[in-house]
Amino acid sequence: MNPVTLLGRGCLIGLVAAGTAPCVQAQNYPERPIRIIVPLAPGGGNDTVARLVANKLVETLGQKVIVENRTGGGSVIASKIVLQAPADGYTLYLVSSSFTSAATLQKNLSFDPLGDFAPITRLGVVPGALTVHSSLPVASVKALVALANSNPGQITFGSAGIGSGSHLGGELFKFLSKANMLHVPYRGSALVTQSLLSGEVMTSFSNPLSALPYVKSGRLRILGVTTASRWPLLPQFPTIAEEGVPGYEFLIWNGMVVRAGTPQPIIDRVHRELMAITRMPDVVGYLEKNGSRPMVLSPADFGKFLKNEITTMGKVIRAAGVRVN
Repeated sequence: MNPVTLLGRGCLIGLVAAGTAPCVQAQNYPERPIRIIVPLAPGGGNDTVARLVANKLVETLGQKVIVENRTGGGSVIASKIVLQAPADGYTLYLVSSSFTSAATLQKNLSFDPLGDFAPITRLGVVPGALTVHSSLPVASVKALVALANSNPGQITFGSAGIGSGSHLGGELFKFLSKANMLHVPYRGSALVTQSLLSGEVMTSFSNPLSALPYVKSGRLRILGVTTASRWPLLPQFPTIAEEGVPGYEFLIWNGMVVRAGTPQPIIDRVHRELMAITRMPDVVGYLEKNGSRPMVLSPADFGKFLKNEITTMGKVIRAAGVRVN
């Protein structure tokens, strides 16, 4: 294949601006195995997506792709591992909300999530759902806010841990609705569902798919989803925004970045591969089965998305006084 067709005009510009080395490197990419760093334990939703992508990249790139789970520190350990690797496109990093929230949650963070990493693309998006135990005497978001404010600190919401998506989704709800609710962190989303079912906590902002079986059996109720508009896979549920909290939107998302300084032609190549993968019917079907939709962004647009996430959630985190160290 013609290198110009494969790599695009960016490589020709690079030839003029910076010599041939970056373009030769990009033209031959990949020449050896690639690894994807995941800051979460095996078996979760993001880990599953990383392994799905890895298997497809093996087919399309013709190189081995290894998934490495590096947990701890709310993505800080994984981020440092990526920054210790060469900026050559052979260490990809699957990121989610913990990556953008670290800038505010972590005191004296040793890296810049925007300046030290280069965005490739957002991959998929899952809605959260404001879910309540069936015994709670509310049938709407407005009723829940009123109940919380008439019983300050008595209405609890469970999350998968401090700084998790389900935690920050709840804090954003509190921030915008002024609901006086109490956060109760757990060690994982499965424990949140169990505690909600037992009545140990009264609400959660978790993946609606985990709640749907219990909604159908009458044990739980979904008051609203966290997306700005109704979720196509769950059109029967209103959004929290339309239920009385204007401006509320919280996306559970994941995406791919690399170390800053990685040649742009390599970033563009990986972006094209990932974009093609998210359009494959079996991948789309798998994601939808798990409540997710592929919502790919260009590197530039994903960079804007990350910046907005850091800014918006930074305000919420500071208002809530949340710290992880």
